[in-house]
Amino acid sequence: MAKTMKFEEALKRLEEIVTQMENSQSDLDKSLELFEEGVKLVRFCSGKLEESKKKIEILVKKGPSMAAEPFSVEDEDKNTGELFK
Repeated sequence: MAKTMKFEEALKRLEEIVTQMENSQSDLDKSLELFEEGVKLVRFCSGKLEESKKKIEILVKKGPSMAAEPFSVEDEDKNTGELFK
């Protein structure tokens, strides 16, 4: 897996691996090879999602100034699914 791989590319390859494993009669060695690649891709995608989550911020008006607060799913849930009202 190239270090320059994008999240979308990794996800697409992961979907290809799943399809291939579900639909083929691969031998054990090939299945293990695909499984190993899939695990690496899952870790890569999870890492990218975690990086993205940390970068997401919501601007919240606090008095006369603006401040940034970390995004959390719980905040969205409290607003009945709406980020801004």
